[in-house]
Amino acid sequence: MRLMIVTDAWAPQVNGVVTSIAALIGELRALGHEVEVLAPDRFRSVPCPTYPEIPLVWNIWQVGAAIRQYQPDCVHLATEGPLGWAARRWLIKHNMAFSSAIHTRFPEYISTRYRWLPLSWGYAYLRAFHRPSRSVLVTTERMRDAFKQRGFQRLQLWRKGVQGDVFTPANTAEKAHDRAVQFLYVGRIAPEKNLQAFLELDLPGSKHVVGDGPQRAAFAQQYPQVKFHGYLSGEALAQAYRQASVLVFPSLTDTYGLVMLEALACGTPVAAFAVPGPLDVLEQGVTGVMDTDLRRACLAALKLDRKVCGEHAARQSWRASALEFLEQQPLLDGGRCELQLAGATPN
Repeated sequence: MRLMIVTDAWAPQVNGVVTSIAALIGELRALGHEVEVLAPDRFRSVPCPTYPEIPLVWNIWQVGAAIRQYQPDCVHLATEGPLGWAARRWLIKHNMAFSSAIHTRFPEYISTRYRWLPLSWGYAYLRAFHRPSRSVLVTTERMRDAFKQRGFQRLQLWRKGVQGDVFTPANTAEKAHDRAVQFLYVGRIAPEKNLQAFLELDLPGSKHVVGDGPQRAAFAQQYPQVKFHGYLSGEALAQAYRQASVLVFPSLTDTYGLVMLEALACGTPVAAFAVPGPLDVLEQGVTGVMDTDLRRACLAALKLDRKVCGEHAARQSWRASALEFLEQQPLLDGGRCELQLAGATPN
């Protein structure tokens, strides 16, 4: 089958959306499908205001020609940016079905940056974008229920996975008491991530931040005792997880949080607030500790069994995630693609 994925989030951006799409594409191709990515690197763009790492495509009139030239069986709109809107308009104009996904709590993110904007405006924007979609994919049942209450329709589950060949536990010969205590944050350094809640904590050992974003320079100056490592990927990122005693996830607005699953796969427990995202990924007192007091959660997470954390994450593969994605894809003529799954089994 020929699939086209339209996304405004793509390399060299580093975030959970890009990680999810890249992992999905790898599994779809391994299953024998052809995949074309329609991303900003194929167009002209300008930097997003307040977040220059994100390119905003402006020659969007070329999107329709790209879809027509590829002649896909299915089109999936991964993001609600300029490329997503342009593809949406063209597909509707030509009476073609498509699926879409909600990866982030966009209204909450916008309200964090621009507090004068009502939250309802952000949800109206999202509803307008996803209304024509035949399948609106969300990561968790909690997320599906929340968006259903906001008036969204045709919501379907697409659970995420972890790259089990990269994110693996440390050598079992390494003793826990030999580790220096390290608290780690991995993700964007931006207002919506609530990173300051972690940076201000009085904790034993050292604090480490992996990632980049608009607040990095200011935080590096404000918190000189914290080690800022920039972006890491692959084995370097896995090693950062393994060396950490606890991954701290301070966000209050994430829909899931892939970094938690990656940390668990490396045997590292998680400390977080008891909000959507952590509530969907963590098992309280087993793989993580969720508390209204983030410091208390961090200290309690130090006592969790790292072996159990690794075993928990190993059960969630990207192959199973890709098969679930395929089950929700409408063909361009409005049919379903279930027949394309014959013989495919998760590993």
